[in-house]
Amino acid sequence: MPSHPPTPTASNAGEADELLALVRQVTGREIRPSAADEEAAAVFPRETFALLSKLGLLGLPYPEEYGGGGQPYEVYLRVLEELAAARLTVGLGVSVHTLACHALAGFGDETQRARWLPDALGGELLGGYCLSEPTAGSDAASLRTRAVRDGADWVITGTKAWITHGGIADFYTVLARTGEDGPKGITAFLVPGDAPGLTAAKPERKMGMAGSPTAQLHFDGVRVADERRLGELGRGLPIALAALDAGRLGIAACAVGLARAALDEALAFTTRRRQFGRPVADFQGTRFLLAELATQIEAGRALLHSAARLRDAGRPFTAEAAMAKLFCTDAAMRVTVDAVQLMGGYGYSADYPAERYLREAKVLQIVEGTNQIQRLVIAREVLARAEPTPN
Repeated sequence: MPSHPPTPTASNAGEADELLALVRQVTGREIRPSAADEEAAAVFPRETFALLSKLGLLGLPYPEEYGGGGQPYEVYLRVLEELAAARLTVGLGVSVHTLACHALAGFGDETQRARWLPDALGGELLGGYCLSEPTAGSDAASLRTRAVRDGADWVITGTKAWITHGGIADFYTVLARTGEDGPKGITAFLVPGDAPGLTAAKPERKMGMAGSPTAQLHFDGVRVADERRLGELGRGLPIALAALDAGRLGIAACAVGLARAALDEALAFTTRRRQFGRPVADFQGTRFLLAELATQIEAGRALLHSAARLRDAGRPFTAEAAMAKLFCTDAAMRVTVDAVQLMGGYGYSADYPAERYLREAKVLQIVEGTNQIQRLVIAREVLARAEPTPN
């Protein structure tokens, strides 16, 4: 099993090689050594995100003219894999930040992009994405947070739930209802993190990723100017769904990185640990299981980058993004469970990272739409593509 993913084959392969070498250097020096201790102490690595911003790693898939990296999505996903392999809190955080920038970059007008996007991509700011609510998770069209027009402003009232970077983000992309109930009455807004009336609840207590705060956000008459409305009035749901397609690829990349870290830990342990006079890795049962885990990771990576190439080519990729998210996160769950099993009691001990990887893997099957929702998306898309049966 290679310690890092294969080199991209795109025309910018040399540039991608240099970028990935930089990321591995940064993760090896700045992220991986303190990951276990900081997760145990629930430390959010704000300084790490500031460093990534200075290095241009928080805006990789966005245009260079606005301070982005101008990289293909496939290259960006390889970077995410490296970051998640070092610490999932960092990899997932970059994915969420990229998701938070999506509406502004893709649906904001030229004035909005010129004003706010450079700081979002390279100004050491961190974003959050506010779609889910206490009663509206997978059913995004039923959200209740409302924005009411008041002169030149909008006044937002409601509660968002399960918000990564909730309470610490510098800006949020917020989906709120501006019209009738249903999918056509939702609009996207860019809300400053320090807006009056915006408060965060106490962070959720989670089984993993303690270093990444997840919290409810309360909007108590939060006033934002109309110039912060992104896209057409009442057309926010398509913006949200487009962002989720891209965001699911980010979660899949994080899953591949986490699974890779778990396999690397299992490989190191089973080649070092001796039983009955030889390394555990010499036993056929161990070798077969290691082979299965390595195959799962490579298959997930291939599916992920196939979907990314569709996105880079401007072709539809909704089904493929859902497939990648489904397969890669399920694979990460299997790999982390089996990595713990291969390590026996040591795998169950908090003195080794395998148990942390197992706890962290579970959330990847839930965020950006549960894997049950991914199956619904996949079925809907493949049925829509199917040719009608002749009568």
